Amino acid sequence: MISNFRFAIVSDLHVACPHTIWNHPNRFHLVEVSIPALESVLEHLTQLDIDFLLLPGDLTQHGEPDNHAWLQQRLAKLPFPTYVVPGNHDVPVLKGNQQSIAFADFPYYYRKFGYSEPEKCYYSCQVLPGVRLIGLNSNSFNQRGEQIGRLDNEQLLWLEEVLATATDELILVMIHHNVVEHLPNQSHHAIANRYMLDNAAELLQVLRRYKVKLVFTGHLHVQDVACSQGVYDITTGSLVSYPHPYRVLEFHKDKYGRQWLQIVSYRVESVPAFPNLQQTSRKWMGDRSFPFLVKFLTLPPFNLPLEEAQTLAPNLRDFWANIASGDAVFDYPHFPAQIRHFFQKYGAIAACGTPSFIDNNSTLLLG
Repeated sequence: MISNFRFAIVSDLHVACPHTIWNHPNRFHLVEVSIPALESVLEHLTQLDIDFLLLPGDLTQHGEPDNHAWLQQRLAKLPFPTYVVPGNHDVPVLKGNQQSIAFADFPYYYRKFGYSEPEKCYYSCQVLPGVRLIGLNSNSFNQRGEQIGRLDNEQLLWLEEVLATATDELILVMIHHNVVEHLPNQSHHAIANRYMLDNAAELLQVLRRYKVKLVFTGHLHVQDVACSQGVYDITTGSLVSYPHPYRVLEFHKDKYGRQWLQIVSYRVESVPAFPNLQQTSRKWMGDRSFPFLVKFLTLPPFNLPLEEAQTLAPNLRDFWANIASGDAVFDYPHFPAQIRHFFQKYGAIAACGTPSFIDNNSTLLLG
């Protein structure tokens, strides 16, 4: 296996060509910056001599054919290989409509970016000697045609077969939905659970069986590194949401044979129409946070009366922006003790109770 390589992750691009942009007063996505922000990132990455680029889903605003076409044409011009998987925004409907492509069409747009066998929405390929990438599709549709985040049984069986024959390779798994919880009780929270893979426990069981340690996800729009019994889920924030991050990662083996992964995160600081993007975007998110925060406070575990939730919500204006930024520590000493304690749990605190700042820049020992 190659002993040293470098790659990048850019997630939740939500590419929106100007004529496709649709507006909503409460949307958190600043899709107006999607193309200039991506161009800024790609310009930087071309200077870094990376070996490949990963895009873990939500490539487009809402599955528009023009946006998929623009992106695949842009990726084809890059000097390094790029690999993608679909997010919920890329394939929002099973059958195509006036707005979005059909679910089965997605791989045909990205045949050069992982889907050499486009009849399937998942793939396995060797990206470097001894390094295998597995791109999974976490978008399913129930009997009512509603989109859900779940791996079907056929894909799980296929994954087992691939892993059984790849015992001497380093395995990287890319999937849109989160596999390990990045927020307290995420799997069961009425708002946060939709960002989790519905059958994450089944996938984790397979990954642990074959000693797979690295999973790269998106969807949640936050910078976070979480670990569950040896499996790291490295989720990357959205390029169109504060703080507009992306990551460069370097794998290496030391002289003792130990494997390390160094993570360095960057932010898009400005684009032509938004010269102060970080400040503008943080304010954009805060200005639209009140309805979300009121709903958040009235649901479990808080269960606050509406009036009390509306009173506390303005104090939390920057709460989600700080979550998205990663490595946040929360304390609201003027809140009631029980509520204050709940919010402290959302901070970057290790099991031992001390701060653990690994969400943006860190080095992980893999074994």
